[in-house]
Amino acid sequence: MELTNLSVIRELMSRYGTVFKKSLGQNFLTSANVPVRIADAAAESGCDSVVEIGPGIGTLTQRLCERFERVVAVEVDSSLLPILDETLGDYDNIEIINEDFMKLDLADVVESRFPDDIFALCANLPYYITTPILMRVLENSPKPASIVVMVQREVADRLVSKPGSAEYGAVTASVAWYGKAEKLFAVPSGCFTPRPKVDSAVIRIIPHSEPPAAVSDEDMRRVIRGAFAQRRKTLVNSLLSEYPMSRDDIISAVLAAGLPADIRGERLGVQEFAALATELAKI
Repeated sequence: MELTNLSVIRELMSRYGTVFKKSLGQNFLTSANVPVRIADAAAESGCDSVVEIGPGIGTLTQRLCERFERVVAVEVDSSLLPILDETLGDYDNIEIINEDFMKLDLADVVESRFPDDIFALCANLPYYITTPILMRVLENSPKPASIVVMVQREVADRLVSKPGSAEYGAVTASVAWYGKAEKLFAVPSGCFTPRPKVDSAVIRIIPHSEPPAAVSDEDMRRVIRGAFAQRRKTLVNSLLSEYPMSRDDIISAVLAAGLPADIRGERLGVQEFAALATELAKI
């Protein structure tokens, strides 16, 4: 069954009495090459196990089942479960969990299903919840060995941007603290049904095996949040909204971190944020 064939998709949806749900960001792939490339990228992790978020009708899931020994797919839309039973019926290495990923105990899933606790994560992420899902995965344990996800192209550009660029922001710095992000390939809007208004791109994030600096996650999250709280202001003025200390104290911390007093937050990379977080924590 070719799940990227538009006629097949419509016939399945009609036969099982379900519809595309805009509220869940459902857009199904109609390009056969895309799920193959995504699955191949995920398999490069060398993991035996993979977690997929939002399998939909199983288009990408089929390709994952062919490349991994164990596949756990988390689907919030219960109306898609009968379809998945049919489209994935030929595979005996797949488990579907009908739950909202944002409420899922991922640690329990990994511990109970994956013998070595090592896994990859793969998804075609709904645009409206991309950042919350990525940060939930990166901020908690266990972390995947590799994350390969399709996201809105603008989000992909933001995640791989460099300090000082127009796209660089809090989410860029946050993801960079937890791992290395790279853009793999673009996916035009015409590769989906219903056709979205924007293009997509596939990115890969490899979480760091060790933190890039000797700073706690909490201190890093706080300094990044403060640095971008008021993007048009200087770093010092923006940090005032997050840290209950005097302007002079913040200036002292910025200077002690080796930064100019008039620098803006979007010019700092991970190491600069770490140095600043360390100095702020001393005050």
